Amino acid sequence: MRFDEWREVGDRIFVRRHTSFDLNVGLVVGTDACLVIDSRESQRAGMELARAIRTITPAPWAVVNTHAHYDHFLGNAAFAPAPIWALDRCKERIVASGPAQLATFGDGETTLVPPTDTFAPPSHDLDVGGRPVALRHLGRGHTDNDIVVGVDDVIFAGDLVEQGAPPSFDDAYPGEWPATLAALLPLCRGPVVPGHGDVADATFVRDQQAVLGSVAHLSREEAAHSLRGLLG
Repeated sequence: MRFDEWREVGDRIFVRRHTSFDLNVGLVVGTDACLVIDSRESQRAGMELARAIRTITPAPWAVVNTHAHYDHFLGNAAFAPAPIWALDRCKERIVASGPAQLATFGDGETTLVPPTDTFAPPSHDLDVGGRPVALRHLGRGHTDNDIVVGVDDVIFAGDLVEQGAPPSFDDAYPGEWPATLAALLPLCRGPVVPGHGDVADATFVRDQQAVLGSVAHLSREEAAHSLRGLLG
């Protein structure tokens, strides 16, 4: 897949894989509206994305943030005052940690814009110009606020699935992540767009679930070993 260009992975469903962070952004185009899935890592990057979207469609946009990590939401300001959707807990995390993420990773020009519209687990349906789009929270994994976005047979998995690099565990839930991917697998009937890296499929998700299952098993074994040592 080529970088910084649109790739159509379904009927009017596009992916743009960026050189920066190897980050994927999604675009769903309806009759008179479009949906942007993640907004990149800064306001400047978001504005570049907005210009790229206008090469595809002039339709009014809404945005979805898949989780509360800066490379997925600091571009929100480029799309304001559009509706910006996220899990309710995602908005809470962005409000709480967004200023620190902006101070650490920001470029001095970015304005923090949290999501404007939220939903509670497990799911919420959007109408994007006559196209049904499902937002789903399947459980904790990469964070406690991950969602996946489904339209037709395409799944945008956020960082619950990562193809370009090993999964990140900074604020993850390794013990729960395999079960969350197990809930995702029945939805994987076509292309699966990871948060970073090339477009994948159900086989890749199943393989990553197995790897994460091994990590969870080793973590439990290590915890049990440490407990036995403490109880001595």
